[in-house]
Amino acid sequence: MKTLSQSPVDPDFVQNPYPFYDRAREHGDLFYWSEYKMPAAVSHKAVQTLLKDRRFGREVPVEMQSPGPSHLAPWLAVEAHSLLEAEPPRHTRLRALVMRAFTSRAITGLEDSIYDLSHSLIEQFPATPFDILGGFCTQIPVVTICRLLGVPEEKSPDLLRWSHDMVAMYQASKTRETEDNAATASRDFTAFLSSYIEMRRDDPRDDLITRLIEAEEHGEKLSKEELVATCILLLNAGHEATVHSLGNGIKTVLELGIHKDAFSPDAIDKTVEEVLRFDPPLHMFTRYAYEDIEIFNHSFKRGDQVALLLGAANRDPVVWANPNTFDPTRTIVTNSSFGGGLHFCVGAPLARLEMRIALSVLFERCPNLRLSKGPDYSNSYHFHGLSQLIVEV
Repeated sequence: MKTLSQSPVDPDFVQNPYPFYDRAREHGDLFYWSEYKMPAAVSHKAVQTLLKDRRFGREVPVEMQSPGPSHLAPWLAVEAHSLLEAEPPRHTRLRALVMRAFTSRAITGLEDSIYDLSHSLIEQFPATPFDILGGFCTQIPVVTICRLLGVPEEKSPDLLRWSHDMVAMYQASKTRETEDNAATASRDFTAFLSSYIEMRRDDPRDDLITRLIEAEEHGEKLSKEELVATCILLLNAGHEATVHSLGNGIKTVLELGIHKDAFSPDAIDKTVEEVLRFDPPLHMFTRYAYEDIEIFNHSFKRGDQVALLLGAANRDPVVWANPNTFDPTRTIVTNSSFGGGLHFCVGAPLARLEMRIALSVLFERCPNLRLSKGPDYSNSYHFHGLSQLIVEV
């Protein structure tokens, strides 16, 4: 296996990681990423295989588990009950309960709301250059998830701050300050949701929190800690991913001058999938090996970690012709942006719905939208999203 060095906080890599992925893929399905001290899957085949191989998973092997540092206790407490960090049988139970509440009917019921919200936000666009990330891309998912959960929309600034501080824990650039902010956010978010869940127990409504409270599978229900962790996961994962999917997509479209036909009802599904493939919001997920395994010419020992490079898998020339070219007319082939296997993103249908509506409305209403200054990606790998996107209408 080839050993390669690439700092995930190097400014050139932060702005454009794809040339490194292309070089790494020349050495096979896996390479050893020296900065992360683990193998990394870089081909579409390897990433998809490892996502679906039950001999790998997210949960830390029991003999490697530790309480963690005391200053991170509030954040670790949320993580301990998260669907994202669980494996069967715990994952099977949690996901079944969540899916009983997070139904396709609940998602499609948001369509008119997302459409109206998109128009309302566009009507507030200023005549001078502005950051469309804050004025549009951020608001679509956070307001939508507030409405879905049944949380007051006026709480969205707090939810955004808590979400941002918590997910910053996954960034290569994290510091002790990052950890302290994540712990504070976790404590405040947990306190708010715990109080709100108790309100909904006494006063049920037609919202996701009420449905999560009532969800039952074989006599099992979600505990209070699981309810809190699930609501936090839906906001954190849904908000971060959709904000950057929209931002990266708008940036790409404006840079390349994509024709408005790409956003017509007949074409929008392909355009959304190409946005997700070409410049996804999440570039790395890690897995633990649960047994000694020989795969892709590498021997894993139980407890070894492997990095699955979703952004690299999406540019594999074995699967997509001219993968570094944005082509919204491509035939849809399942990309890796939402993961795969048991941990395939539960919010994928909602994210796609938000993107379809928001992008269609934006480019219909703002046909002359253009970049006002060069876009800049934030130093937040393994996420890949813009720090701002200054545009003019």
